Amino acid sequence: MHWMSQFPGRLEISRASPNGLAGSSRRIQKRLVEDVAFRVLAAGNQPDFRTIADFRKLHLQALEELFQQVLRLVLEVGALKLGRVALDGSKVKANASKHKAMSYGRMEETEKRLREEVQELMKQAEAADEEEDKRYGRERQGEELPEELQRRETRIARIQEAQKALEERAREKAESEGKDRQEVKPEAKAQYNFTDPESRIMKGSDGFVQGYNTQIAVEPLFQLVVGQTVTQAANDKQQVVPLIQAIQEQSGQKPEEVLADSGYCSEENLKYLAKRRMEGFVATGKQKHGERSEACKRGPLPKDASRVERMKRKLKTKVGAAIYARRKCIVEPVFGQIKQARGFRQFLLRGLEKIRGEWALICTTHNLLKFHKICYE
Repeated sequence: MHWMSQFPGRLEISRASPNGLAGSSRRIQKRLVEDVAFRVLAAGNQPDFRTIADFRKLHLQALEELFQQVLRLVLEVGALKLGRVALDGSKVKANASKHKAMSYGRMEETEKRLREEVQELMKQAEAADEEEDKRYGRERQGEELPEELQRRETRIARIQEAQKALEERAREKAESEGKDRQEVKPEAKAQYNFTDPESRIMKGSDGFVQGYNTQIAVEPLFQLVVGQTVTQAANDKQQVVPLIQAIQEQSGQKPEEVLADSGYCSEENLKYLAKRRMEGFVATGKQKHGERSEACKRGPLPKDASRVERMKRKLKTKVGAAIYARRKCIVEPVFGQIKQARGFRQFLLRGLEKIRGEWALICTTHNLLKFHKICYE
């Protein structure tokens, strides 16, 4: 008899889908009342949605650690040793509208316009001293700012705060590139979102979104997420090292082979994989759907061939092409299951640290479903 066959709540756990467990606090509260599976898991408790929301916010660090604990338990139960993993990223909408974002260039124009409007309103106020009673009321001294001025002064203050944030962001980027941080200025198109300042404008499959770039590494046997992280970077070029480190930290194992699309390809990334003694299968360029790869040319590569050129040749061999072809069957279905099948398309929380905790919870619930499949199917 299977060791988990004695657990009375096994069917209920299978019914309590990640869409519910990681959903909004109000949705969870409703399920705790109406859904038998949720009532069993909660031992009949029915906390208020505010309590659920506060619990999630207060224990984000613990939820991130829970992902690691669940992952290691599943790997242990399945006696699974990491061999091949596939990497991929997907943009997920933030809890903020892209229409609440403003570019640095537009900030300068808006601030100038608002200051002109403030000056004009002040002139009007000075010219209307005889109407102070009507404007401010009999009980006021007339020193309070009118609503029009208050609104504009508040907007100016928020714009100045956003400008400072963009300027600091530009200085940090210049410093990372070895440039003088004091002389740099943000690009006119640099964006700042007033609802969630830590989110970024990114190009996704459905056009530009205000969101975050979620990253996962998936093993091929059970499609477990063995490493996950979230970044503000729009592209994946800089995500190989953090994601490999996340795999080792979260799963406690080092993969032997790494599959990734062209978004991850660079000399530095291929060098890192070689240094860590991991076999890389990383696309060097985009390939159109249905397009066949060119046959591998015979003869040795030049001695001064770059790592990218060597990888390109490697993926043209029969073995290399066959291994890389498995990538889309390993990692892409996982994003499909999370976003399409379970309906997770937007974060509920705001701020990078909170987003990382929320994404860890999403990946944890994905692995719990896979764990159930390992145990009972």
